[in-house]
Amino acid sequence: MKRTHLAAAALLAALTSGCVQVSAPEEPIVIELNINVAQTVDVNLQEDVENLIENNPELFPE
Repeated sequence: MKRTHLAAAALLAALTSGCVQVSAPEEPIVIELNINVAQTVDVNLQEDVENLIENNPELFPE
């Protein structure tokens, strides 16, 4: 008797559960990226400092 009750409960749950629908949006998805690339500036600055130190050792004693 218990098996029939469990089967009936499972069937009832399956019939009454909601339906999930996935659909594409009406308008396209827009992703805005604001990225600042500062790597070249840092590298150039580092090279300038290295040149300054090499050309003026008296300013930067070790």
